[in-house]
Amino acid sequence: MANFGVVGTGVMGRNLALNMLDNEIGVAAWNLERDLLDAAVTESDGRLQAADSLEHLVGMLDTPRRILMMITAGRPVDIVMDQLAPLLEPGDIVIDGGNSAFIDTQRREKAWAEMNLHFVGMGVSGGEEGARHGPSLMPGGSEHAYQHLAPILESIAAVSDSGPCVTHCGPDGAGHFVKTVHNGIEYADMQAIAETYDVLHRIGGFSNEQLSQTFALWNKGPLESFLVELTAEIFDREDDHGHLVDRVLDKAEQKGTGRWTATTALELGVSIPSIAAAVDARVLSSAKGLREHAATVFESPELPAVPDELGSIMHDALYATKVIAYAQGLRLIVRASEAYDWNVNLKEIARIWKAGCIIRARFLDTIMAAYETRADLPNLILDDTVTEILKTTIPSLRKIVVLAAGAGVPTPAMNASLDYFDSLRTSRLPQNLTQAQRDAFGAHGYRTIDDPDGDSVHSDW
Repeated sequence: MANFGVVGTGVMGRNLALNMLDNEIGVAAWNLERDLLDAAVTESDGRLQAADSLEHLVGMLDTPRRILMMITAGRPVDIVMDQLAPLLEPGDIVIDGGNSAFIDTQRREKAWAEMNLHFVGMGVSGGEEGARHGPSLMPGGSEHAYQHLAPILESIAAVSDSGPCVTHCGPDGAGHFVKTVHNGIEYADMQAIAETYDVLHRIGGFSNEQLSQTFALWNKGPLESFLVELTAEIFDREDDHGHLVDRVLDKAEQKGTGRWTATTALELGVSIPSIAAAVDARVLSSAKGLREHAATVFESPELPAVPDELGSIMHDALYATKVIAYAQGLRLIVRASEAYDWNVNLKEIARIWKAGCIIRARFLDTIMAAYETRADLPNLILDDTVTEILKTTIPSLRKIVVLAAGAGVPTPAMNASLDYFDSLRTSRLPQNLTQAQRDAFGAHGYRTIDDPDGDSVHSDW
């Protein structure tokens, strides 16, 4: 009898299965396309047990059965679940390891709980390499289900100096929600790095060699992260035509998780402008034809003088933007945790992001310490250590935003991050006028500064 079942032996499913096998976990698998399953069995040197059908797969597993689905999100998940449900027994556990919307996970978990079956939505980060050698895992669902899964998940997860990168994120859709926000932060981080490249290259005249050296140097300091390290390697990559990065078309694609983060934030009333700006930047980049035409209509400003120590200033601007993007994402998790009664532990979330995942970074140690000191911290920027980081780096972010605006170089994530910071540190915003306007044209009412919690009043403007 196998210890674990896998449905879907594409890249991620196959590599997770191989990861389990390497950790002495017996795995049986089924895939709709038999050739992918046979290829996985071959790659495993025959260790992976192949099932001819879902019914066969269920019969090959010890109880309580633990089955991981690594299939396309959406309707395919519901189809496989409908096929699995009548084959299972009370107490069996099915995991969805794809990038599913958390509201779908909530629906599925509730329906299966009524049948005495466990459904777990689990975020998996780290890509193909992470799945094979150690991903960051973000499971939700019941505590009971997690206890049955924990030994196996801990054995295959990435390991940092803080332990295996897996934790029980919370009930029903908490795991998939945490993964969605992870991806939102990832969007913002990638966009900020792209803007850094644009400023250094277009304004500073940095060559690809200089960019590679700069990012490699930054990766030895507070900006140390997977994405900064990867960026240094990208600028260093050449082929027969020269530097490969110069031939990549500037149209960014997306799979939806960044957009889900922005949409959910709007629904929950949480401001995440850096993440939203990153989503918008990808959308705008897709309008390649329109941009090329507009470039012939409007002239670019003359490049301003390059400030001394542009690289150092840019380093701090990127650092500030990264910090603020994390602050926005974590604030969104807090609000969702409150709304859905998940009781998410942000220190634990930072801990499991330290290895295996795309946004792994040295800064996560600072985040862990912040939430260990104060679990109910209302916003990351108010932690004493983070406050000092921002006091040091925000002046550089201001300089870069001004420099880029003067040169006509777009920096949407950096602009959004600075605006977010300035809005939070401003005790009185101009929305008093917004409320007055709403009352003047629509009689929506307003509250007064001398009675902020009192009844709404209306004036004849």
